[in-house]
Amino acid sequence: MKKTLIVNANIVNEGQVMPGDVLIAGERIEKIGQHLSDPGAQVVDAAGQLLMAGVIDDQVHFREPGLTHKGTIRTESRAAVAGGITTYMEMPNTVPNTFTQQLLEEKYQIASRDSLANYSFYIGGSNDNLEEVLKTDLTRVCGMKIFMGSSTGNLLVDNPQVLEGFFSRFEGLITTHCEHEPSLKKNEADFRARLGEDIPIHLHPQIRNEEVCYRSSSFAVDLAKKHGTRLHILHISTARETELFSNQLPLEKKKITAEACIHHLWFCDQDYERLGTRIKWNPAIKSSDDRAGIWKALLDGRIDVIATDHAPHTWEEKNNTYFKAPSGGPLVQHSLVAMLEFHHQGKITLPQIATKMAHNVATLYRIQDRGFIREGYFADLVLADLNKPWTVSKENILAKCRWSPFEGTTFKSCVERVWVSGHEAYAQGQLHDGKAGQRLSFRHN
Repeated sequence: MKKTLIVNANIVNEGQVMPGDVLIAGERIEKIGQHLSDPGAQVVDAAGQLLMAGVIDDQVHFREPGLTHKGTIRTESRAAVAGGITTYMEMPNTVPNTFTQQLLEEKYQIASRDSLANYSFYIGGSNDNLEEVLKTDLTRVCGMKIFMGSSTGNLLVDNPQVLEGFFSRFEGLITTHCEHEPSLKKNEADFRARLGEDIPIHLHPQIRNEEVCYRSSSFAVDLAKKHGTRLHILHISTARETELFSNQLPLEKKKITAEACIHHLWFCDQDYERLGTRIKWNPAIKSSDDRAGIWKALLDGRIDVIATDHAPHTWEEKNNTYFKAPSGGPLVQHSLVAMLEFHHQGKITLPQIATKMAHNVATLYRIQDRGFIREGYFADLVLADLNKPWTVSKENILAKCRWSPFEGTTFKSCVERVWVSGHEAYAQGQLHDGKAGQRLSFRHN
């Protein structure tokens, strides 16, 4: 059995930063302590560096099958690992949409061959697949995704009776994209009538405004409270929405939870002038006051996790007029270093980063044996250097689309090494993809 001994690390784990060593045996952590030794182990000297549980990203769009000109499970999982993400959960808006157990299993088969990171996939909800969704094995699938507004094709679930069915009968975690479709369509029509098709991008947060988001999010929360559903609302983008969530219970006992995304923590509406459609996301990046409200809720425990909503498009697709440019962008390679940049600025502590990007995600989704640095747990680990600057450029972007809203940004920190289930998948700029990641298992009770 291969063994790796990481020595002299600053271990960031479960609310603390402490010096120590970690011994990996095979896929799992065998021992945590100080002054460890093992004559058969490969030794990695982590002096001056941070050792954290690998990031778990609960919201990515890796585009396979059907949209592989934008990205694939292989390309995007490699970019994720290079960014310190050892585990991801991927969304159902591929082509075809993941509405059946067969299509879901086909994605798992692709990942078992091609994914460098650990993985799970959501089953998608539609207006006519409730019975199919109810067949989901909740010990092997992370949950279901409902687009409660603002999507394409059959992904939009707008039938109240269908929503009642999902919220009352599905026993797993329901994740939602919340934007109120009638309000959104009215805003689009109003702006089109005044400005035509070529609407300036800085008006994006006025079309997809606070009311659009809050009406949908509050409706989802009401449904969850009515039926006792486990509800996780993704990519909160307004300060007002944060009022819907509580920090009065420990995460293990919460039924209604929320996620913040990197782009809503980093950018605000003043950045549209500089970055244009590169930061066109749904829900929209909004005001600096909204950003401040999201930060406040993240730090006080009303928002539970940090994710990316990684959604790559080709540059030709993005570099377009308002209605033609798709929403979304690549972020997995830069999410951890972005959060470490906020640490340098004094906005968040290292233990808070580990909590929001790994511990809480594992707890919320009830992932088996991952998300913490604990003896017996899988060795999903990231070693980062807080003081090794690097600049994002086209040459070092690994996402298939080969662009980023962070191009030209110099980060003070970098990811040095990453272990995925004990396999050193990334080391000092080189990916080692000879071993695929693993399918996640979940506690269901």
